[in-house]
Amino acid sequence: MPGTETILEFIALAFRELALFAACGFLIGALDTLAIDMLWLRRAIRRMVGTSDAAEPVLQDMPPSSAPGAHAVFVPAWDEANVIGAMLETTIRRFAGQDYRLFIGCYPNDRKTMDAIDAVAAVTETILRVICPDPGPTTKADCLNRLWLALEDEERRTGRRFKSVILHDAEDVVHPAEIMLFDRLIDDHDLVQIPVVPLPHPKSPWVAGHYCDEFAEAHGKDLVIRDSIGAGVPSAGVGCAIARDALGILAEARNGLPFDADSLTEDYELGLSLAENGKRGTFARCRDGETGELIAVHAHFPATLGAAVRQKTRWITGIALYGWDRLGWHGGLADFWMRLRDRSAILTALILLSAYFAAILWCSLLIVHLATGRPLPALSPLLSTMLSVNAGLLLWRLAMRAYFTGRTYGLREGVIAIPRAIVSNIIAMISARRAMTRYILARRGHRPVWDKTRHIFPDTSGSP
Repeated sequence: MPGTETILEFIALAFRELALFAACGFLIGALDTLAIDMLWLRRAIRRMVGTSDAAEPVLQDMPPSSAPGAHAVFVPAWDEANVIGAMLETTIRRFAGQDYRLFIGCYPNDRKTMDAIDAVAAVTETILRVICPDPGPTTKADCLNRLWLALEDEERRTGRRFKSVILHDAEDVVHPAEIMLFDRLIDDHDLVQIPVVPLPHPKSPWVAGHYCDEFAEAHGKDLVIRDSIGAGVPSAGVGCAIARDALGILAEARNGLPFDADSLTEDYELGLSLAENGKRGTFARCRDGETGELIAVHAHFPATLGAAVRQKTRWITGIALYGWDRLGWHGGLADFWMRLRDRSAILTALILLSAYFAAILWCSLLIVHLATGRPLPALSPLLSTMLSVNAGLLLWRLAMRAYFTGRTYGLREGVIAIPRAIVSNIIAMISARRAMTRYILARRGHRPVWDKTRHIFPDTSGSP
C-alpha cells in the first residue's frame, strides 16, 4: 500500500538521521573518554615498571604535619532526624582522640533534627549545634555559611584558629584516618578531596548500584587524571578539607560568606573558584597502613528512580547549566577540557535519546523485514564505519567500567555494571530533561531551594 510504503520510508529516513547524529556524538564522547583512559593506563604502566610513585600511598609512610592543628567539621542538616544521630555517634567514635570540632547546621522549623543532635551533644563537648536564622529549607550553601560564621565566633571565643574546614553530609560514614590525612596534606594544598564510595543497597541493586559504578570510575580514574594534568579539582561536597585561610580569603571576596547561597552545587563551584584564585587542590587516594583500607567516605545513595532523578537533576543543573553561567571558561587547556566534560551532560543525554530512538526504529524495520521480506534500509559507508568503530569503543567503555566497579566491589558487581549502564543512561536522560526545565524556571526568577533526598545510615556498631 502507498501509505504504508511512505510511512516505512519516513521511518527509514528518521533512523538514518538519528543514527548518524548519535554515531557522531558517541564517537566524539568515546574518544574524549578514551583519552582519559590512555592517560590512566600510561600512569598504571609506569607504576608497574617502577618509574613513578605508587598511586595509593600509605598514610603512615607520610611525614607528619610540621604544624598540626584543629579541624572544623561542617555538617549541614535539613530534615535529617532519621540519620543525624547515628552519623554523629559514629563520627565521634571514629574520630576519638583527634583534634576536631563538629559544627552541625539545622533549622528552627526542624525540631526533630535538633532533638536528634541534642541527644548526642548532651554526652560530648565536641558538637556545636548552629541554628540558621531563617526557616528551612534554604540552600545547603546558606546553611554552610551559617556554620562559617559560627566558626569565626568560636575562634574569637577560644583564641584558637582552625587549620581546615572538612565538609560532610548527615548520611556520611567517615573514615577514622581522614583527619590525619587531611592534617598532613593541607599544609601544601588549599583543598584536599578523598574518594567517595557509595554503599551497595541490597534492595536496590540497579538504581543505587549505578552510583557504585559511576563513583568507582570517577574517583578511581577520572579525578586522578584531572589532578595529574593540573586541572582544578572540584569538591565532592563530602570528604573534602579546605584550608581555613583559603576559605577566609574567599569569604572576604564575598562579603564575609565563602559559600554562594544561590548555588545548587556549591561544593563543585568552591573547588574551581579556589583554583581560579591560584589555590592548589589535590585528589588523594591513600590507604591506611594499619587496616589496608582506602581512606574514603562511605554513604548510601538514593535507592529509588525518583530520588535518583532528583539528585542527578540538581547536579546537572548546577554543574552543566549554572556552571557555564557562573564560572565561565577560565584557566588553561586542561581546565577547559575538564569543564567541557563537566558541562556535556545535556548534550550527552540528547545523543543517548537519539540512539535509543534509532534503535527502536531499527527494530521496527527489522520486524517488518522478517514479516514481509521488505529489505532493510541500506547504510551509507560513513555510517556503517562509524557504527563499527563505536561498537568497539562501547565494548572498551563497558570493560573499563566493569574493571573499576569490580576493583572496588568485587567480580559480581563488576559484571552487573555492564547491563547497569542502561539504568545510568535512563536516569541521565530523565534528569537532563528535568534539569533544563528547572534551569528555565530559575532564569525566570525562581530561587533555588534545598532539593534533598531521604537518607539512610548503615549499622556501624560492629565497625572499628
